[in-house]
Amino acid sequence: MQAIKVSSPDELAKIKDKSLVCRQAYIDGKWVDAASQQHFDIVDPATLETIGSVPDMDASDVKLAVSAATRAFASWKHTTSKERSLLLRKWHDLLVANKDDLARLMTLENGKPLVEAHGEIGYSASFVEWFSEEAKRGYGDIVPSPIPGLRALVMKQPVGVVSIITPYNFPNAMITRKVGAALAAGCTVVVRPAFETPLSALALCELAERAGIPPGVINVVTCSAKNTPAVGLEMTTNPEVRKVSFTGSTAVGKLLMGQASTTMKRVSMELGGNAPFIVFEDADIQRAAESLLQCKFRNAGQTCVSANRIYVHDAVYDEFVGAFTALVKEKLRIGHGLSEGTTIGPMITKRGLDKVEEQVQLAVAAGATVVLGGKRPEAVPGKGYFFEPTVLVDVLDAVPMTCEETFGPLCPIYRFTSEDEVIRRANATSVGLAGYFFSRDVARVFRVAEALEVGMVAANTGTIGSDAVPFGGVKESGMGREGSRYGMDDYLNIKLINLSVL
Repeated sequence: MQAIKVSSPDELAKIKDKSLVCRQAYIDGKWVDAASQQHFDIVDPATLETIGSVPDMDASDVKLAVSAATRAFASWKHTTSKERSLLLRKWHDLLVANKDDLARLMTLENGKPLVEAHGEIGYSASFVEWFSEEAKRGYGDIVPSPIPGLRALVMKQPVGVVSIITPYNFPNAMITRKVGAALAAGCTVVVRPAFETPLSALALCELAERAGIPPGVINVVTCSAKNTPAVGLEMTTNPEVRKVSFTGSTAVGKLLMGQASTTMKRVSMELGGNAPFIVFEDADIQRAAESLLQCKFRNAGQTCVSANRIYVHDAVYDEFVGAFTALVKEKLRIGHGLSEGTTIGPMITKRGLDKVEEQVQLAVAAGATVVLGGKRPEAVPGKGYFFEPTVLVDVLDAVPMTCEETFGPLCPIYRFTSEDEVIRRANATSVGLAGYFFSRDVARVFRVAEALEVGMVAANTGTIGSDAVPFGGVKESGMGREGSRYGMDDYLNIKLINLSVL
């Protein structure tokens, strides 16, 4: 653990374009305060220093934002696909041009290492670029009619105003993946970013305005944890909103879906995961270990597709544990995300930190052994939400980390002895977002990929997402797909026009 010598306010001052550090919400093309005039603070999770404050909005502010989006939709839906494409492309270019400032801002409010923040800016920009191209491909159909004299035309139209609620772990990419698709389809949006990371969302608005995206097309409402339930309720029940898109926990997704059902809104839900990571006896052990390092400890384990349950065949268990722990010792260095050499930052919230600590304690009490980590670092007591990268072995299935999404730098390694056994254990969960496995047997690759009850499978790699592929899960991991050529589908209504030609 390297010492925390970073002054968060001083680092914020290093952002070159000061207009990207926005202190107000964005409604109808204007920077505004909450009607209540209340604000809440944004804290750097690595130092616990305050780096700014933003308006603490409530349901009345949401109503204003929805009204603005409704007015804007009346004209935005009539823009040509080429017009929308060009505006999205300009937005993309501005994201890329300002990547250094956006990455620094993200690290300060989210905690992830600067190199990861840069990666996310590129990832988030890729969705805007992708949907700038897909905007021109909202094709319809002509269906042969079984009735003489009729012609059946199928066209696609934007659903309308969309409420978008995003999490703190990817404060840019989770917004652009949704907003890019919505705007490309001809929808307008009201976004509520996570209360931990609103500054990144507001910076996106500043750049969207510079790109020429009209007032009211994108609106961002900020609020504290206290006001989140009321804001969420208005976003999901307001009758002018026609769709809700949410990324977050399964429990909250169920709540929002129930609220949205009162007005029969379209919903997209990208919810929690509990990803299995399986290493078969014929796997490339070093490649599997390197891939696990990437997909387990990226963003300090705070990703919905993070490997959560690592199953290793008994025949290669000790070899894999040795290779993996050596990599963790060699590659991971805890520290502030802006400190040189940092490869893993803090957790973003104290509640997340407490959960990881409790899961380790319960696993050890049940017989697991801590090989690495297992505690908060002692180098900076009382400073930041840090937890050591942790590896546990001989973990039993009957512990909370097996059935709950950990969302932290905790890596439990389980033993298995047969393919049938590990598939059964991997699928013994209520969620199904992502799954990983490693094997050199081509027949097994297809068997296991088809047998895993998840929406996304990575075989012999730790990489699972990009702008070009569909992202989403099955079971209680949600519904709908984001990114890819399927990403606009949930933002479009299908309309039949039956035309008589007699």
